[in-house]
Amino acid sequence: MFRNQYDTDVTTWSPAGRLFQVEYAMEAVKQGSAAIGLRSKTHVVLACVNKANSELSSHQKKIFKVDNHIGVAIAGLTADGRVLSRYMRSECINYNYTYESPLPVGRLVVQLADKAQVCTQRSWKRPYGVGLLVAGLDESGAHLYYNCPSGNYFEYQAFAIGSRSQAAKTYLERRFDNFIGSSREDLIKDALIATRESLQGEKLRSSVCTIAVVGVGEPFHILDQETVQQLIDTFEIVKEEEPPAEEAQPTTEQEAPTEQASGADQGAAAGDQGGSPMEI
Repeated sequence: MFRNQYDTDVTTWSPAGRLFQVEYAMEAVKQGSAAIGLRSKTHVVLACVNKANSELSSHQKKIFKVDNHIGVAIAGLTADGRVLSRYMRSECINYNYTYESPLPVGRLVVQLADKAQVCTQRSWKRPYGVGLLVAGLDESGAHLYYNCPSGNYFEYQAFAIGSRSQAAKTYLERRFDNFIGSSREDLIKDALIATRESLQGEKLRSSVCTIAVVGVGEPFHILDQETVQQLIDTFEIVKEEEPPAEEAQPTTEQEAPTEQASGADQGAAAGDQGGSPMEI
């Protein structure tokens, strides 16, 4: 991106009908660490990559609990995400105090989108530089929403945001049809695999990812590192057992030319046993 005369103010339109400040805020989401969400009929799983600024510092928290039935994962400017999660928590408390019932997920998402949209219409404000994956459960079932800095919101079956999230999206698109009927354990496993895809070569460990779950009879909570590491170990064992079976076939094909060129006596012996190895 380059600086031009139309990006100094969020209320200034370019001749092409674009608001560059809003687009810059959306670009900030792409620069943040990856966040992933999946949902089935009964559960929603959030996952994020823990990225520290240096080896001497701890990572910033990327998943926040809003209420017992709602949680969010963020990508982008963590400070903005922390402020918005606090706003969402306040709205849930006020609604519960007034109506003595949990705030519906869809209504909270609309309120959050309206708050973000106001920042695109005021010259003395800037858009929030953070994207939020909102996971929740209410009377209508499990929900997964994505709130954009532009004020738009979308409901997804599965989605990934942040840096290097395209690899995770590709995996989620391949597995999309299976998510509706997936169990809690299958959703967590798919979330871990999608997180591994976004790491692009880096080894998946419990220290570099965070997993949170909400579902029927299960309030929103973040899984501890020991549980996540056990799940990762189980997945890695299955993954390591697959390659040897695939490598066995090329070995047989490589031995075949050697046996064929060993001489006429060995060829006759192979014929007595029912044919040469090349026929297999």
